[in-house]
Amino acid sequence: MKYTEEVANKLNELLEKNYDAEAGYKLAKEKVDSKRLKGFFENQAQERYDFGHELKNEIRSYGATPDKGTSIKGDAHRAWMNIKSTFTSDNEESMLEEAIRGEKAAVEEYNTIIADMTLPPSTNSLLTKHRDNVQTALNKVSAMESIA
Repeated sequence: MKYTEEVANKLNELLEKNYDAEAGYKLAKEKVDSKRLKGFFENQAQERYDFGHELKNEIRSYGATPDKGTSIKGDAHRAWMNIKSTFTSDNEESMLEEAIRGEKAAVEEYNTIIADMTLPPSTNSLLTKHRDNVQTALNKVSAMESIA
């Protein structure tokens, strides 16, 4: 496999996970009553949407075609979030827990790609910016959970 194809494949994996995160945040927004949490989840969904567009452009720069849609694993996770919220008396806490879990996984995925590959500066900069924003969101959602 050529290097550019390998990088494009890794970026497509991140793109799919950003689609999953965007959809998960939209679902979480629907499951909570707090205006503050709704706003946070809406902002995170928008940020992941924006990340998706940035990743699509980067994938195209490698001569590859961006993937479309969410993953089966992400779809299953959102189904679990729906079931969990149905049987949980504290939807807000369970949505925060799921957001924390997802953001931790996202930070790890970004770190793995950044560390495992010799990326061109533009790709490395983009992924580092995304990872840092996800880490900031993780810090915020962790603080919200500790208050809740």
